[in-house]
Amino acid sequence: MPSLITQVKSKLFIHSSQKSMHALDGAYASLLHGRSLDFEDLRKYEYGDQVRDIDWRATARMDVPMVKRHRANRMHTVLFVVDTGLSMTALAHDEKPKKELAILATGALGILALRHGDDFSVIHGDTERIRRRAPGRSEGALEHALRTIDQAIATASAPSDRDALLSFVARTIARRCIVVIVTDEAPVTDETERMLRRLRVQHDVVWVTLRDADPVLDHASHESRADVGTRWAIPDFVHGDAEVLGEIVAQNQADAARRDDLLDRLEISRAALDTQDAAVGELLRMLNRRAHVRS
Repeated sequence: MPSLITQVKSKLFIHSSQKSMHALDGAYASLLHGRSLDFEDLRKYEYGDQVRDIDWRATARMDVPMVKRHRANRMHTVLFVVDTGLSMTALAHDEKPKKELAILATGALGILALRHGDDFSVIHGDTERIRRRAPGRSEGALEHALRTIDQAIATASAPSDRDALLSFVARTIARRCIVVIVTDEAPVTDETERMLRRLRVQHDVVWVTLRDADPVLDHASHESRADVGTRWAIPDFVHGDAEVLGEIVAQNQADAARRDDLLDRLEISRAALDTQDAAVGELLRMLNRRAHVRS
């Protein structure tokens, strides 16, 4: 099996060739609100650096913008909470496997965590069981974590249960973490809100939504499409039906609006990923929004 972390890196660094890797590093640092830092050295300003990090005296002396680089004196744990139930075996919005998007999102943020000297852990599961991996601090550990997610989704037989995952974290994780929730577009519930309110008191919380493929196509088609949970097959005659499409779009927009309103009220950073090609850019935008709010 090809290395999953290598695949993630290829997308991460393809993007960073356009938006310097320092942009991703600087954006990731915005997750570490309240982190204690020691001055390490100076380097030239690059796209994505925060203005507050510019050393104005050094800039005047060198006649080129210089920023301070810091070294963390306290390590953080990034805890990925990943839904690996049946709903994650479906297609994402780009018609590619949703699990590939989950692996990309987890892997990209995991790589940034390692670059900053942080460790990470993964909690994943469904209605039948929830599992937690021991914290890791190496690319080898991250590769194993990504393979665990891949295998768990590939062999999923039980429905997804996001609220159970959140409850597990709230009950069992006492140490303060950066909790990254990787989930799909399943509507948020009152229990979701209750769990998120509890989690945000103890942890920094980030929410990553993986957008689902459209169940009904916008054009006539005989393509076979079915719900992964119920196996109910969608009749091919509804594809291209404007009325059906309109109802689905309206419902999806209502569900998304409720979710986004909840996350915004709780001041939880969020990103919605449509495609693998755009995922890294969207994660970067989310982290930069977080940096600007907290600067």
